[in-house]
Amino acid sequence: MTTDTVQLNNPEFLWNTETVYRSDLFKGKVALVSGGGSGIGRASALLFARLGATVVICGRTLEKLEKVVAFAQSKGADMTAMTVNVREPEAVDALYKQIHEKFGRLDYVVNNAGGQFPQNAIDYAPKGWMAVINNNLNGTWFMMQRAAQYWRDQKMPGSIVNIVVVIERGMPGVAHTVAARAGIIGASRTVAVEWAPLGVRVNCVAPGLTATEGLDVYPPEAVKEFPLANPLKRPGTPMEIAESVIYLSASSGSFITGEVLTVDGGGKLWGELWTAGRPDYYALPTK
Repeated sequence: MTTDTVQLNNPEFLWNTETVYRSDLFKGKVALVSGGGSGIGRASALLFARLGATVVICGRTLEKLEKVVAFAQSKGADMTAMTVNVREPEAVDALYKQIHEKFGRLDYVVNNAGGQFPQNAIDYAPKGWMAVINNNLNGTWFMMQRAAQYWRDQKMPGSIVNIVVVIERGMPGVAHTVAARAGIIGASRTVAVEWAPLGVRVNCVAPGLTATEGLDVYPPEAVKEFPLANPLKRPGTPMEIAESVIYLSASSGSFITGEVLTVDGGGKLWGELWTAGRPDYYALPTK
């Protein structure tokens, strides 16, 4: 990571970055953030905590989660780590049961867990394709469905925000995650109607290029062109994405459901993001 990226992801920096939201916005509420040990998930979890929520972060690596929890608790926040493999429905069921037993309620779910690797689609191995689909499509779906079932059974409203990708123009190099996230967008729009009678809202945030640890997986030839990804010619920050998540989760989003909030610096209107490097065929013209 660059020095700027390290700074933007530093928990102390995230905690002290100015926010437009009041500090007691989520007092008495419980939020669940998957993939809360790093990147957008960590930024979202810390912002929920800053705004008074009791926060549960989950993921597969307890050590990463515990570092975030220790930091939040040092600030007086109420945060707990729970391990889960979102690809396993039984594990997801156990997670929700554990949350209810410990806190007696759940109000917000942010599905951020997932992952991908840059590679030309023609070279994907079946195992690689399935790994990304299982993480990003199936895992997110299991978390969504179980949340809705929980709120139905508890007879209480709830909000789901799914972290997806900008799909309007495609994203060469990560076709697997684009396919998976497009599936989540379609599912979100559908169940937003089905689950509205339950008082459950379902929305998505589609970040563009964002300065997180995830940038480390991209090859240098791709990274050097990242300023071309949007007309603002910079990556978004984890905090900018987190504030968008809060906007949809809080009362500010109470009349919003089935929507995709694109936070990409205008990248879907103008920009090029070659995550595996630009092919020679598309080489930039030279003078």
